[in-house]
Parts: sequence; structure tokens; C-alpha cells
Amino acid sequence: MARAKVVYSCSECGHTQPKWAGRCPACGAWSTLVETVAEAKPAAGRFAGYAGAAGEGRIVPLGEVEAAEVARIATGLGELDRVLGGGLVKGSAVLIGGDPGIGKSTLLLQAAATLSRSVRILYTTGEESVQQVGLRAERLAADCRRVPVLAETALERIAAIAERERPEVLVIDSIQTVYSEQLSSAPGSVAQVRECAAQLVRQAKARQMALFLVGHVTKEGALAGPRVLEHMVDTVLYFEGEAGSRFRVLRAVKNRFGATGELGVFAMTEGGLKEVRNPSAIFLSRQIDDAPGSAVCVIREGSRPLLIEVQALVDDSPLGNPRRITVGMEHNRLAMLLAVLHRHGGVPLAGQDVFVNVVGGVRLAETAGDLAVVAAVLSSLKDRPLPRDWVIFGEIGLTGEVRPVPHGEERLREAAKHGFKRAIVPKANVPKKGIEGMEIAAVRTLQEALEAL
Repeated sequence: MARAKVVYSCSECGHTQPKWAGRCPACGAWSTLVETVAEAKPAAGRFAGYAGAAGEGRIVPLGEVEAAEVARIATGLGELDRVLGGGLVKGSAVLIGGDPGIGKSTLLLQAAATLSRSVRILYTTGEESVQQVGLRAERLAADCRRVPVLAETALERIAAIAERERPEVLVIDSIQTVYSEQLSSAPGSVAQVRECAAQLVRQAKARQMALFLVGHVTKEGALAGPRVLEHMVDTVLYFEGEAGSRFRVLRAVKNRFGATGELGVFAMTEGGLKEVRNPSAIFLSRQIDDAPGSAVCVIREGSRPLLIEVQALVDDSPLGNPRRITVGMEHNRLAMLLAVLHRHGGVPLAGQDVFVNVVGGVRLAETAGDLAVVAAVLSSLKDRPLPRDWVIFGEIGLTGEVRPVPHGEERLREAAKHGFKRAIVPKANVPKKGIEGMEIAAVRTLQEALEAL
């Protein structure tokens, strides 16, 4: 019997080569080359008709293309529709990743229950039996009786059934369990995931069928499988949640039919996932009144402003190299803010440990939280709490200036809606007509902000 040819495939980008190396020459990732069996080129079969799914091979000037409004399918879950950009687009492929047990299957089963009332849908499960899916459906408050479920992992059979049933929405849970009979490698391998995803996406675009793919994640929190998987689909969503918390956050990191950075918030209950219409109220649920080291900031996630609480703890360090630990924000950003606070604010923190936490599992990715982080650090250092009705936002530059942030008036109105009476914001973000019921302190430099505090 002839010996199988062995190649080394990169788990990040799918690059293959005959010899092992510590670093992938294609994407530059370290320790990602895995030994696999070389696969023969798949023969042209039932998927040959999908080769032109993206469009006919005809050159068309953009000036002749009519910009038609994209028709969307409402999933029935407002938070999911928000993250998708307004609903599902026919022919689009959506990849959802998240930790095991976070609620990916529950979310899609609830969406499938609502979608089944208006469109044809097919829910394909490869990790559970039909009976297990039925038990989950009984626990959900949604009516899942009209959702057709298929327990199958063979790509060719799934594609044949989808071709026969012609569903408008197809759910694959999960792509790591699907395998093609034309490849000899095990399900979940780089070759299988790449080939199965490509064929399903091609079929979805050819038949104008919306496709949901559930993906596993690695220990680092990234989607498992080849990196090219994220490039094949139109939308990439991450379903996240803090350990021990019942709240879940759905985040869009790629979306060809909407804005990235959108945020959807759900609460896991006994009856499934419930939408959180007012997430600011959750992120501001303080347990202790007038606690030092806490400041409220208004950030913007996608198309809506959110009020979040930033907590800081400053304590004398017993170490020669004080610690700077952050949860929910970039570590280097905190180090920069502390340096600016020392240089332009005259507040030395060289001998203190500084810990910063963004409450609720939200990521403070934008610079609008700089001023709130500095206020929380000062509050903890001086052991003086900030008033509960104060809100603070603004970007701090290296020269000590407080720079404006986008959508300042919208942020202030969101804070006023939740009962905040005073705001410390950059001068350029102060609206001309003011905000009814709110006193606004405009600052231009870090020194002015410290005086206002």
C-alpha cells in the first residue's frame, strides 16, 4: 500500500508546504503548522454549477450598476437584527463564534422559531441529535414546533437536501463537524473546514439563501480553523459573556451589509435568551453608594451610546515594579494616561499599583473613556467618591489637552435620559443650546478637568 503524502498546513491561513517550520511563511504566525495528509483536488461534482455564484463573468462599468435597496429578513430578535445591520440579507453568509455553552445554538434556535413563521428554514445540527434539539426547544419560550431539524454532518447530503427543500435560511451548527466525502482528513481539520465552508457559501449565494455558520473558538478566543474562513463569509459575529454572569454580548467584527462594532445585549434566563432593551441600566447597576474609584462614561458601540462604569483601584505597591492591570481596556492606554497625569497633572503614581476594570464585560475600545479612567484613578487615590449623578467623557492627548469625541451631543442626551445632572466633557462637545436639566462643565486641558473634579 502506497504511503500517504504528508504536508504541513497552517491553522491560521491554510498555507501548505512539504516541510515543518516554526513560523508560517505566508501569514507569519508562529507554531501553527500542523502535520496533515495531502488531499487530492476535489473532482468537479454537484457544486460545479455554483462557480459563478458571485456574478456572471461579464465586465460592467460601475456607472451602469443600479444601487437597489437590499431586501432584509427580520429574525424577530431586535438585538440580533441590530448587529446584522437591520436583518438578514438573502445570499449572505454569517459566521457566529463563541465559547462552548455561551448560547450560540439557543440564539439561532430562537431566531429560527421566529423565522419559520414567514420563510422556509432548515436547521442542521452536527453536534446534537434531533432529540437533544427537541429538549432545548421545550425549554425555550419561543414556539419551535415549525422548525425543521436535520441531524447530518456529510456536506454532500446537506447540500442535496438544501437543493431539494430550497430553504431561504440555512443554519449549520457547527461548521467544524461537517465533512466532505471527497476529502480523507478528519472533520474539523483545516482542509475540511475550508472546503465545506466554501461549498456552502457558494451554494448560498447561488440560491440566494441566507446562511448561518456556527464556529468554535480557540483558548485565545479567536475562531478556530483557518483564518480564511472569516474572509469567505459576509458577516462575523462574536457571542461573548463574563464567567458567572447571565448577560451575553453579541458583537459584529465584520459586516459587508452594515456597520461593524454594533453591540447586541441578551440575558440568559430559564426560558432562553431575552433581549436587553436598555443595556445602560445593566452596566450602571452599582451595588455600593458613593464608592471611591468609580466613574461613569458614555461610549458609543455601533449606532447607539452606552453608559458604562469604569472602576479603578490605586494602592501602595510592595514591588519594585508597580503593577498596571486592566480588564476591558488596553494596557498600554492606561500606562500612557498615567504618564500624562503625572507630567501635566502633577499626580505621581510611580509607587502605586493601578488596577482598572470596565464593569459588565464591555470593552473600552474608543478614546472617549480616557477622562473617565483618569477621574476613577484620582477618586481611588484620594479616597473621595465622585457624585453618582456625574458623567465624564473625553480623549486625553499626550500634550495634556482634552480632545473632543464624535457624537458628543448624543452622548449627553443619553446621560440626561438616565438622570445624570452634571457632565465634564471637552469644550468642543458642548452643544450650543445646552441639555435641559444638565449642568455641563467644558474643559480644554487636563488641568482644567482636574479643577472641575
